[in-house]
Amino acid sequence: MGCFISKSIDERGTKKKSGNGGEIAVFVPGLRTPKTIDFGRSLHSYLSPDLIDRISALRTRIVVMAAGEGSAATKPRRKTATQHGGSTLADLQQALEDYLPVLLGLTKEGSQYKDLVEFIWVNQEDDEQETAISNAWYEVLSVLHMMAMLSLSQANFLLIPKAHSDGYQPKVTEENKKGAINIFLKAAGYLDCAVRCVLPQLPDEIKRKLPADLNEGVLQALAVQALGQGVDIQLGLAIDNAKATLAVKRRLACEEVKYWHQAQESTSNLPLGGDWGVKHQLFIKWKHSEAKAAAYYYHGLILDEGNAENTHANAVSSLQAAEQFLKDSKKACTDFCQATPTTSVPPLWGAMKYLSEKIPKDSSSKAHMNRDVYSREKVPETPPKLPDFSVALKPAEYDLPPIDHRWRAEVDMQQYPVSSLEENKREGKLELFQIDQLKK
Repeated sequence: MGCFISKSIDERGTKKKSGNGGEIAVFVPGLRTPKTIDFGRSLHSYLSPDLIDRISALRTRIVVMAAGEGSAATKPRRKTATQHGGSTLADLQQALEDYLPVLLGLTKEGSQYKDLVEFIWVNQEDDEQETAISNAWYEVLSVLHMMAMLSLSQANFLLIPKAHSDGYQPKVTEENKKGAINIFLKAAGYLDCAVRCVLPQLPDEIKRKLPADLNEGVLQALAVQALGQGVDIQLGLAIDNAKATLAVKRRLACEEVKYWHQAQESTSNLPLGGDWGVKHQLFIKWKHSEAKAAAYYYHGLILDEGNAENTHANAVSSLQAAEQFLKDSKKACTDFCQATPTTSVPPLWGAMKYLSEKIPKDSSSKAHMNRDVYSREKVPETPPKLPDFSVALKPAEYDLPPIDHRWRAEVDMQQYPVSSLEENKREGKLELFQIDQLKK
């Protein structure tokens, strides 16, 4: 939907696109898209024309497709959100996956090619600000980021309630909810790989040049909030399941709190600046408050079933905390939607549609029904601590793919130039089938 402006950390504050960001269920930074570059000029003295043409063609395909898909990917209200100009977001994702193994040849340990090409990317929300860095690992990082953002865009589209021809209110189908969970895990996997495998390859001077979108804290926040939204969907599914116990629902809500707390920690000290940086922090605050409202609600219900000393008073305190966090979440939602660029207030669905009705009702009724018991117990001013559960939802496993086999042939070609094939053959250095392969 929106973005962190794509610029170096010390260049924030320049103008960027704004306006109405539409309706969202998932905060999706704007796509960072690649600009055309000339591989031949940088690599003609180092690589064969065939390999240069191959890597250039793969990247050009992404440039062309991204130009058509970039705006559509972040406009979920459009029916063409996953199809534009005959191509789909899935096609763009596949193009990135095809490019990555060939690109990784430039990063091979000891490679002389890593710093030869200046890679240029620009955020679609800020066309005047581009980031150009001569390091192949920066390109790998940008590709992984784009793969993750496309995934979040797909999840966003699935989770926008859709109107039906039967006249019922717009809703999110169970199929879409389960599909979105899988997509969240994939997005978190791409971002986790970026932090774990790619950022450590970049020297500090390059890291300081990275745009705000690729800051380690931002990448970590996006990864854990993807997991948090996955758990939020799981909680909604548990609420709809008559067999799910209060303990199961409380655990899910408490796990969700931990994810959003991590997201808040990852971005709390970052000088994000700009409208979309502020908007992202408001989104985290909104969802964090929702998660705490759910967790304290189910914790209060479970405490109210106990018989230990002051248990019922702690239950009241928990339910009151849930009601307060619910109010905080509604305010944070309003602040988020009103923040520039403005977005539409999304309709309630899933867990919060249920809890927005149940929390005020149960908080009031429990206190009224048990007022005699509560009068004998001192209700604490601060709610009891939530249970500390280890989080269960993890990013989908994703590692960088193997380097494309064409690089093996490239190494052989440089070791045994075609001009000396017959001589190498006479000296017994190459088998016949190897010579045939190199000639091809």
